[in-house]
Amino acid sequence: MKSARCMNMSPRRWLSLAALGALGIAAFALVGCASPVSASLTDASPHPGVADAHKMPVQGIDVSRWQGTIDWRAVSGAGIRFAFLKATEGADYLDPKFRENWAGAARSGVLRGAYHFMFWCRPVSKQATWFRKNVPVDPAALPPVLDVEWNGNPKTCPRKVPRQQALTMIREMAAAMEAHSGKRPIIYTDITFHAEVLEGTSMEHDLWLRSVAARPEERYPNRRWLFWQFTTTGRVPGIEGPVDRNAFAGSIQQFQAYQKRSIALKR
Repeated sequence: MKSARCMNMSPRRWLSLAALGALGIAAFALVGCASPVSASLTDASPHPGVADAHKMPVQGIDVSRWQGTIDWRAVSGAGIRFAFLKATEGADYLDPKFRENWAGAARSGVLRGAYHFMFWCRPVSKQATWFRKNVPVDPAALPPVLDVEWNGNPKTCPRKVPRQQALTMIREMAAAMEAHSGKRPIIYTDITFHAEVLEGTSMEHDLWLRSVAARPEERYPNRRWLFWQFTTTGRVPGIEGPVDRNAFAGSIQQFQAYQKRSIALKR
């Protein structure tokens, strides 16, 4: 018999798990308690509002050049199961650590995914071409991520564009990334961009949401999510300095099902 402690999951957690079925992921019953999260995964500046995220069974990171040279074997050994790697930005920037991280994550057994940082002042066609040129097609990888948030230098690149223009650009870029990878992209966003652009829209994409002071349900009302970026001050063996930490919305079994589903999409 399962202990009462194993069975006592909060309604908010069940909301996240229920989202898996709505997003087309096979549903699995949780069996027993989740494997404990490694004590070596820490946070230099923990926020009480995201304490739940630290206990979720499937932990990940997202990285770029700012994490320097990563010891991916140590990252994997600490219990990190997935990593989103910055690849491209706009139409002419390639993260200088992308290829190294892409290879290192694969060698260590960390499930990898590449992300593109959207620029609102560059044509989608050029951004799509740049992404295709620099991101390999890997059937075993996570779906690619389209990172949509306000950005840019107002002197050289408009920080914002009208809402409908932003939505059109997102649809076009996501379609191009799907055509290249064979997988529907994940959409990453933050609270401000979601409120100003995505709020009220019907999303056909899995969502990766940033919320570093509260559960995503509290900052993105009525929005289902699959990945949660819960801190920017994480500490993970194999990485010197801070790193963004993330959690998957479900159990280890559900994460494995998601991985299998992602591979099947490219066959």
